[in-house]
Amino acid sequence: MMRSKVVSFTALLGAAALTLAACSSAAEPGASETGGDEPVETTTFKVAFNQQPNHPQYIALDAMGDRIKERTNGAYDLEVFPNETLGAQKETIELVQGGTIEFAMVAAPLLENYNPDFVVFNLPFTFDSQDHQRETTNDPEIVSELYASLDDQNLRVLGSFHGGVRSMYNSIKPIETPADMEGMKIRVIESETNIEMMKLMGATGTPMGMGDVYTAIQSGVIDGAENNELTYANVKHSEVAPYYSYTKHLMLPDYLISNPAVMDGLPEDVQEIFAEEIAAAVEEEGTLWKTEIEVSKEKAIADGAKFNEVDADAFADAIAPLTQSKLTNDFVKDIHAKVRAAAE
Repeated sequence: MMRSKVVSFTALLGAAALTLAACSSAAEPGASETGGDEPVETTTFKVAFNQQPNHPQYIALDAMGDRIKERTNGAYDLEVFPNETLGAQKETIELVQGGTIEFAMVAAPLLENYNPDFVVFNLPFTFDSQDHQRETTNDPEIVSELYASLDDQNLRVLGSFHGGVRSMYNSIKPIETPADMEGMKIRVIESETNIEMMKLMGATGTPMGMGDVYTAIQSGVIDGAENNELTYANVKHSEVAPYYSYTKHLMLPDYLISNPAVMDGLPEDVQEIFAEEIAAAVEEEGTLWKTEIEVSKEKAIADGAKFNEVDADAFADAIAPLTQSKLTNDFVKDIHAKVRAAAE
């Protein structure tokens, strides 16, 4: 499966003429996997990341950097900066646009602020499974035009990674129906779609960077947030918001982005290496997720978390109007239809 995905993703990047420039070093790379053994100066690309180093995305990106360095005989490498070291995700998008950093991993809803059509992958119950999400959001026939649409804003999506299945958690009580959320202030990723979704679920959506959420819940500025079990446990939100309710309302992608202006300087063989290794990282991250969720849940329970099921139909009915209201043109309707068809 990995090989077929590599081929597919290479086609996506090749069709979009994705290349990477040596912005982090003035040295000219002298060797790739097809080159000689002469020592070269390593060009190291910065990757902004907002989670901890044990997160599947961090592990996959770090391993990707190692493979790229090996295959280019040391000419290129990646350095992944975890825990919002380079800024919150919204800020790192701007840093990528400005050329300050080369890559960032960002939550899908943030790209709606640059092209509203990105909403198509951010709607409730769009994907039936992790595999369904990974395959459709990395399928060139579905995503090439969308992912290239930000070129004039100095952004491009290079790969779509699994971001977990998001559910609600709060500091007050278990949630079983949308009525239980009435009056709650819930942190959301900054996008109008997420704010509207939260309103339909009965709460008030409060946009906020991940690094501020723990203190905001602890101090009562907000009542909770929504995220997957892995993030919930890793960032210790289980300590201040122990009620985790399985609404499973969203399965958002996370995008590895870069600046197209950074993409013009690599030899063709190195372009191919990057394309293949991004595709391999997408596959590796997906495998890691499947093994880490139960570990994270046990960790959260040890910290005092209590998990409960919800009235799934009640939540589905409450937020169903959001999907139709956001599919506002033929382009996104066609993408959504292809994604749903792939699940059948």
